[in-house]
Amino acid sequence: MTSKRRIHSTAIYCFDSVRRLGSIREASRTLHIATSAVSRQIQKLEDDLDVQLFERSPNGLKLTSAGESFARHAQFVLKDAERLYSEIDAIKGIQKGHIEIATVEGPSIELIPRVIKKFKTRFSNITVGVHVIGSSKMPELIINGEVDIGLAFDIENQRDLNQLWVKNYVLGAVVSKDHPLTYKNKTGLQECCAYPLILSKKGLSIHKHLSSFISLIDSSHQVIETNSVELSRKLALSGMGVTFQTIIGIEEDLANKRLFHIPITHPSVMNSELGVYVRSNRTLPVAADYFVRDLIHELSQAAESATSR
Repeated sequence: MTSKRRIHSTAIYCFDSVRRLGSIREASRTLHIATSAVSRQIQKLEDDLDVQLFERSPNGLKLTSAGESFARHAQFVLKDAERLYSEIDAIKGIQKGHIEIATVEGPSIELIPRVIKKFKTRFSNITVGVHVIGSSKMPELIINGEVDIGLAFDIENQRDLNQLWVKNYVLGAVVSKDHPLTYKNKTGLQECCAYPLILSKKGLSIHKHLSSFISLIDSSHQVIETNSVELSRKLALSGMGVTFQTIIGIEEDLANKRLFHIPITHPSVMNSELGVYVRSNRTLPVAADYFVRDLIHELSQAAESATSR
């Protein structure tokens, strides 16, 4: 144990070495400090505690009853110190590195930028790569190791994927502030058909939820189709029609009442499951581990905020 690592009392390190080695001379050799210095530290401890910690025996120094009690305390302190050193070493180890993330488009609009900003304030030298893709392509990237972390809606359970966090979000009709549906507390898919629609193309998880509904829409109906959640948002903002999604990606618009999210309850309530995924049986690099903690923390806070509204 080098002096640089002795952030706790030197006396505790001296005591523990003498306890383990049964000799002040051997302890001084191990700690690379003078024998007299070790003796002074033990004497200081005994004076402070007003008890004798060691007694001499033919086999060297042996703990007294008081020494055994203090030894339990010392071991607890030193183990706690080792945990601290490990955490500090981990932080030092991520001063350089790279993280690859895959996310569906919704979280990339507001949530992911917040997480990256928070992460980069602490670890400015870590570079971050972001893939914005549909949920259907996500598992392959994670399993093949092309990305460290995935954030996606409605991924089916797979043996090679480990789900670290999950939250169900209600799908709703999203409309501009001037739309007739704005003042509804809930709506149905058929009711939305009274207005122009902005629909998701295949490959997006929302399309899977709405596929039966989409197949029944008359070909003459006013429909815009896109594979971009952000474009759907902008089209809804401009009053071009009703689009469908969760609140993820439109949080600021909802807070400022530029857009309104009306839960779909007919023919039934529709939920979409947002999850954080990594490859099973893989230990994340330290940098990615810190990032995923920040991501889950931000997701949890966003979920609490949504529930309180």
